[in-house]
Amino acid sequence: MTLPITTTAQVRQSLLDRHEIALLDVREEDPFGQGHPLFAANLPLGRIELDIRSRVPRLDTPIVVYDNGEGLARTAGERLRAIGYTQVSLLQDGLRGWREAGGELFIDVNVPSKSFGELVESQRHTPSLSAEEVKRLLDSSADVVVLDARRFDEYQTMSIPGGTSTPGAELVLRARAQAPNPATQIIVNCAGRTRSIIGTQSLVNAGIPNPVAALRNGTIGWTLAGFALEHGASRRAGTASDPQRAEAAVAARAVADRADVRRADTARLAGFLAESARTTYRFDVRSPEEYLQGHVPGFRNAPGGQLVQETDVSAPVRGARIVLADDDGVRANMSASWLAQMGWEVWVLDGLTADSFSERAPAPPALPAPSRPVQWIAPRALADALAREAPGTTAIIDLTTSANHVKRHIPGAWFVLRTDLPQALARIPRARRYVLTCGSSLLAQYAVDEIAQATGAQVLVLDGGNQAWADAGLPVEAGEQRLASPRTDRYRRPYEGTDNPREAMQAYLDWEFGLVEQLGRDGTHGFRVI
Repeated sequence: MTLPITTTAQVRQSLLDRHEIALLDVREEDPFGQGHPLFAANLPLGRIELDIRSRVPRLDTPIVVYDNGEGLARTAGERLRAIGYTQVSLLQDGLRGWREAGGELFIDVNVPSKSFGELVESQRHTPSLSAEEVKRLLDSSADVVVLDARRFDEYQTMSIPGGTSTPGAELVLRARAQAPNPATQIIVNCAGRTRSIIGTQSLVNAGIPNPVAALRNGTIGWTLAGFALEHGASRRAGTASDPQRAEAAVAARAVADRADVRRADTARLAGFLAESARTTYRFDVRSPEEYLQGHVPGFRNAPGGQLVQETDVSAPVRGARIVLADDDGVRANMSASWLAQMGWEVWVLDGLTADSFSERAPAPPALPAPSRPVQWIAPRALADALAREAPGTTAIIDLTTSANHVKRHIPGAWFVLRTDLPQALARIPRARRYVLTCGSSLLAQYAVDEIAQATGAQVLVLDGGNQAWADAGLPVEAGEQRLASPRTDRYRRPYEGTDNPREAMQAYLDWEFGLVEQLGRDGTHGFRVI
């Protein structure tokens, strides 16, 4: 299959013109995190069938794929064409071509949001306090509350002692309940810088009367100062009263208006969805728990703070339209205000009633059919076969994430990244039969044809995957005993976990400080700060 070529200059022009384009890096996340264009989105080759329709919903979206000479991009383009995408091209000379044409390369993940956060602080001089200053306030029992703007699971891993989980989009809605006395000092933190900057500036923009400051450099700064973190905390921000909720809604709407957020009703939304030449993302920005209790049909859950933090994940089509919904008039408007400043055409869905939130279950993913019919094997049948056959007869290939594999897998299973499949198979002793699995076997079914062609052996898929195996009470093991692929599916973030080297944490902060200058060199961002 012949795929057309798109140059770096053409990609940059599309970004500058705000035309729709999805620039997809089809390597695994670790090499992606080592360097990529500002608006590139990571979609590993091995996950294309699972993720592409939700992330790039329109089949005639202009898609440009690239790698760094690994030979993945052409295969990715062919798979996208087979699924039905009609405007797929290869970036000329891949990442090397981008660099040689003068394109800027950014390290880490979620870079559009992180660089935007640094731009906000540089232009608005977002107030912040050092770890030492915050520690003195806490030690002196000052009138202060610490609000952690990350996801709840991140907060539970490590947090500032006494801090309360208040994910980003919840801050304006719930801060008044956490600090009803306007004299109370509010400290907003995350692990590094971005979410604390955006969270603090959200409260400032919304006009909350309290003094507000970001914890400078987040839990990284706290750790570098030599202070201990709390682990396993479970404090969540309380519910706002009706007057507090109403006050927050008025303030959030005013911020959204200043940012030129647009307003839509259900009729206008229907018109958007009828357009064949535009991509419209629909996001419910409330918490996952609220979303499952009822949401507007067709809307995906993307809690507002994380949506702003991870635009490259949730909306990889730069130039697309975004429509947000909530049931309080706060979270959608505040989230939209930031997305509009980041250059998105963003609308808030107005006029919703309780009846509008009629859908309970998330919409099932739109998945293509596997290229070869799948033959399934039940967990108990596989266990019985393994018990009676000679060792080495069956090879179990586990295509889950490396973190999940190391945590729990079927005894004897080999960890394999589908992106790395040809190389991984060469490292696994030949078998008469291969059984493929992953967490649910949703991904595993797409690797059947590749493995059958590469080995000539019988290939089965474990029905229900690793979860069904464990649910059946069958034995599992943990560890890195059989890694046929390197663990490159996850970029090691210096702000996650509890065992990061001090040098890595400091280097990460130094990198963030340089993002504004790098934005200027890149020149494609289109950001503005109100």
